[in-house]
Amino acid sequence: MLLFVNDLTVIDFSYLCPERGIVGESWIVDIVLDGRLNEQSMVLDFGRVKKQIKKIIDESVDHKLAVPAEHPYTRVQKHAESEQYWVDFMRPEQASIHLYCPADAFAFIDAEQVDKASVMAYLRAVIRQQLPENVEQIELALREEQIDGAFYHYTHGLKKHDGNCQRIAHGHRSRIHIEVNGQRDTALEQKWAERWRDIYIGSSEDRCQLDALERSEAAQQVSDRTHIGYGYDADQGRFELILPQLENDLIDADSTVECIAEHIAQALKQQNPQATICVRAFEGVGKGAISYA
Repeated sequence: MLLFVNDLTVIDFSYLCPERGIVGESWIVDIVLDGRLNEQSMVLDFGRVKKQIKKIIDESVDHKLAVPAEHPYTRVQKHAESEQYWVDFMRPEQASIHLYCPADAFAFIDAEQVDKASVMAYLRAVIRQQLPENVEQIELALREEQIDGAFYHYTHGLKKHDGNCQRIAHGHRSRIHIEVNGQRDTALEQKWAERWRDIYIGSSEDRCQLDALERSEAAQQVSDRTHIGYGYDADQGRFELILPQLENDLIDADSTVECIAEHIAQALKQQNPQATICVRAFEGVGKGAISYA
């Protein structure tokens, strides 16, 4: 007997890619369970699927940085006296990426690349350990939101957040909607989507000189000429990130979706002071903020 749940959850996370760097992503999760009927004449109660399995998925990947543990660029080292990890992703041509974060900030994927297949295999293994014996097989489908228009992939961290958004490298695949004088402007939408394609949106408040960070031996080889550093303390621990300057955009605010919408609206208002601007910025699937200028 097959039991299915579509749109079980949305995974908002980032992953390390040799070509694109840190990539923010949002995948919708569908699940199918194959098994025998239990004493309740069910494969598994829908309430348990929606609560227990969703929780497992969220705790495994959501709001984390997925690291391709078997890629030759990947180096992982645990701090000897804490639960902190150094992760170095040694992309060539001065494009390396370096992190120093608590263990829970990472999802280590046992593969050479992070893609739907490797993440599905990772999740199936984790979920299977916590299901009753009558559930014999698990099938997962990960899919992007269908977006008719411009969108961008971004990564950020929110140190003031009291939940998992405080992790310094998690992200989203997000659409953008811009109106000028009440009319949608798809050219401006595409312009911002291109500007922020595979971007890290950092807050100037969190910027640090590289020498002030707890760098690994590999991270000590990069300089302020090519890289930018961020660091902050949050409830879950110390978070640090060093990445190429060209894959970063610095804003003078927190990188919440509210501030992102305001940042875009004010930038467009400066370019066209007489216009009425409306920016609808999304944070992943089906949620976001609206700013007027």
